[in-house]
Amino acid sequence: MVGLLLALLSGALMSVQGVFNTEVTKQSSIWVAAGFVQITAFVVCLAAWLITGRESVSSLFSVHPWYMLLGGVIGAFITITVIMSMNSLGPAKAALLIVTAQVLVAYLIELFGLFGVEKAGFEWRKLFGMLLAVGGIALFKWD
Repeated sequence: MVGLLLALLSGALMSVQGVFNTEVTKQSSIWVAAGFVQITAFVVCLAAWLITGRESVSSLFSVHPWYMLLGGVIGAFITITVIMSMNSLGPAKAALLIVTAQVLVAYLIELFGLFGVEKAGFEWRKLFGMLLAVGGIALFKWD
């Protein structure tokens, strides 16, 4: 139940953040807005680290495989692409496409056992769910 609530909160926060970041971009630039998002995220994480435990930062040097450390780089691209898509499509359409892409890619990662994730078996109902989501996009986008 906690996981469900956290996932719902995450989705809601991502939508609000996308709208905020898009507005900041309109009043500054995409690189200023994206940089500000990353810097403020770093400050919040640093404060949380100082308050909650101070685990060893040097443990990052032993992370294997090394490409797992690219989350921040990916995060920068996420910020930029969310801003651009929300500016172009509006918050609702952009969020619908973003979430559908997340589900599709996450299912493919599970299906093929990519990046060290335990491999899951193919299920027709999950494929049907993805097709339903794509149909929902078409229906939502229909003007």
